[in-house]
Amino acid sequence: MRKTLGWLLSLVVLIGTMGAAGSTAQAATAAQPAAATDIKDQILGIPGMSLIEEKPYPGYRFFVLNYEQPVDHRQPWKGTFKQRLTLLHKDVSRPSVFFTSGYNVSTSPRRSEPTTIVDGNQVSLEYRFFTPSRPDPANWSNLDIWQAASDQHRIFTALKKIYKKNWLATGGSKGGMTATYYERFYPRDMDGVVAYVAPNDVVNDEDSAYDRFFAKVGTKECRDKLNAVQREALVRREPLEAKYAVAAAENGWTFTTVGDLDKAYEAVVLDYVWAFWQYSLLADCASIPAAATASDQQIWDSIDAISGFSAYADQGLETYTPYYYQAGTQLGSPDIKLPHLKGLSRYGYQPPRNFVPRDIPMTFQPGVMADVDRWVRDNAHQMLFVYGQNDPWGAEPFRLGYGVRDSYVMIAPGANHGANVAKLMDGEKALATAKILQWAGVAPAAALADAGKAAPLAAPDAQLDQRDLEREPQLRP
Repeated sequence: MRKTLGWLLSLVVLIGTMGAAGSTAQAATAAQPAAATDIKDQILGIPGMSLIEEKPYPGYRFFVLNYEQPVDHRQPWKGTFKQRLTLLHKDVSRPSVFFTSGYNVSTSPRRSEPTTIVDGNQVSLEYRFFTPSRPDPANWSNLDIWQAASDQHRIFTALKKIYKKNWLATGGSKGGMTATYYERFYPRDMDGVVAYVAPNDVVNDEDSAYDRFFAKVGTKECRDKLNAVQREALVRREPLEAKYAVAAAENGWTFTTVGDLDKAYEAVVLDYVWAFWQYSLLADCASIPAAATASDQQIWDSIDAISGFSAYADQGLETYTPYYYQAGTQLGSPDIKLPHLKGLSRYGYQPPRNFVPRDIPMTFQPGVMADVDRWVRDNAHQMLFVYGQNDPWGAEPFRLGYGVRDSYVMIAPGANHGANVAKLMDGEKALATAKILQWAGVAPAAALADAGKAAPLAAPDAQLDQRDLEREPQLRP
């Protein structure tokens, strides 16, 4: 009997203990947050976001995505299109960088320089109207810098709910322009802007800055050598155009948009000097042939390597129709004097209208770039502009006025269109790095106290950090 009572008492105590323990466990469970939702599920939980594919990369998650955007942000009820973007996910506790090239987006994992500096996440956006991110049917009047900035604003607003730390906008060339325009229209979105080699063609019909640039860039010996090859290519127009016709037949190139092979040929040749300084260095002048003694093949090879004979064929122009449309409606395009080609050039620098199919209407809006220029001069806040000393597109840069705050323009000595923070002089490189870290909210105490101690937070990665340089002739920044 005692054994039975003892057993029953033990059972009651055990049940009571278990019940108490269960209550404690339930209370503890209720107090703890639910397990974090996978980042992919969080991203795809955003209305309008869909997955194209996920690609593995060590230390990151990399997603190729579509986001549903209004064709016209002013009239969103008039239809939508899918805009492609990528997301290189590091961690929601890290800052994020919003990158655009201003053209198509790369679907391979890539990391811009600011992303490496801050060791952050990166959102990369395809510019509207670059295929496949093009509305169908395409109303080209909806391709302008405000609509593109509004694309970025909607995506930022959606992703900021997940990536709550600081954000920076960046891009190079047309991407640097895009980052600047985004800041102009939505200045409260980003915590900082790093714009690389961003042209600023304020007055489209006034291009003397480019003439002054080409009169002084590099050395006289190199300038004369390049000018001589360019001139010789027009002197030998007949035999070299015969080679062009053969190449066109072999490659299936046609010239409906530009008009004919002769116009395309001259456009390629006129790109030659500009494209050399855009993509090459002064040291590369040693590889330029001596025009007086060069064979037709040597002249052809040099022009093709630097300018690219496919550029103004219909097949080369098609991808860049959105850019040429913008150049002819808002961005502007350079038109420089070419005294060494007097009597040989039939067309001069051809306008963007010549590179856009005639069924797409175009009207230039002269006040758009002047508005952006004024805004940057008066209102820039935590903006960094980096240019290359020998880059033609830097001849008309963004400049800062007295009203700006914590903003900078820096020039990399001897650099071309690939100029970046790493190529700046040591003092400016340290300052730029420190500012990027500070704006991103991740500056170490040592860097805050001494800019000379600022350094990128992420380890170098040869694959992630490579720059996808497209072969872009003179009219494409």
